[in-house]
Amino acid sequence: MGDDALSAGNAARRLGVAVTTLRTWHQRYGLGPTRHVKGHHRRYGPEDLARLEVMRRLTAEGVAPAEAARWAAAAGGSVASATAGPRPSATVATGRAGGGFAIGVGAAGPAARGLARAAVRLDNLAMREILEQALLSDGVIATWDQVVRPVLASVGDRYATTAGFVDVEHLLSRCVSEALAMVNRPVSTTGGAVGHGAAVGGGSGVLLACADEEQHTLPLEALAAALAEVGVLTRLLGARVPTSALAAAIGRTGPAAVALWSQTPATADTGQLLAVRAGRHRPVLVLAVGPGWSLAELPAGVRHAGNLTEAVELCQAAEVATGHPAFD
Repeated sequence: MGDDALSAGNAARRLGVAVTTLRTWHQRYGLGPTRHVKGHHRRYGPEDLARLEVMRRLTAEGVAPAEAARWAAAAGGSVASATAGPRPSATVATGRAGGGFAIGVGAAGPAARGLARAAVRLDNLAMREILEQALLSDGVIATWDQVVRPVLASVGDRYATTAGFVDVEHLLSRCVSEALAMVNRPVSTTGGAVGHGAAVGGGSGVLLACADEEQHTLPLEALAAALAEVGVLTRLLGARVPTSALAAAIGRTGPAAVALWSQTPATADTGQLLAVRAGRHRPVLVLAVGPGWSLAELPAGVRHAGNLTEAVELCQAAEVATGHPAFD
């Protein structure tokens, strides 16, 4: 069997559809894998993927599934015929692949391309499957940097030029948030799971918050999940956290590190960073994260993380410095 044959899961990610969708196309329309070795699951070869790509593209354009399946079968598995020749009329005008509703993700890999296709179709099941598989196989940081960020950036660019795709951005963000929430959280030495709101004697972990008036929480959710992967406890306060609330939370939890996120300069209030540094329960690390902060204006003693990897490494170091090693 050639190396170009894919399992159902890999084929679904390549196409940006749910595995259950592939099964439905197989059972109802006969668009299943043709490669089979006795004693092994059937696998999808290039010709199978070409047919399925026709099916995916036509259904995305509003063509009825049965009609799209007939055109896909007629493509005969030829990669050339999958993209050439006449096309059936769509029953719903949703744009053509590569046209007004396509999302380009540059040099990003197959998972990002599949996520972009699923996002345009508002296919939350496919998005969740792609994200969960990426998290399982590659981890949080790689999934965020190589899959999620390219698609979010492309959606943002489309919004900037068309004022559209708000629905795509909202559902995509929701799916990313749900997938990140499924990453296993640390377990305490007593064997109990430690939640975001749990108290730990003596203080430890990382307190995550958005700057006052900042509403973008998704990057902090990614940081919380990445820290969970390396066994660091986090408490995520969420969006628009005023200085008084941040100080109160620090006083009650005594975190090793406080990370404050700002997406834009308009929400980057250095006064909040100064307040954290000057408080009675000053953490080992005060970390400014996000593109909103100006490095030249950061208060003395405040660190800045330019990416998710740096943020995780700095927070881990702060946790070790407090004498509270990561949970198992």
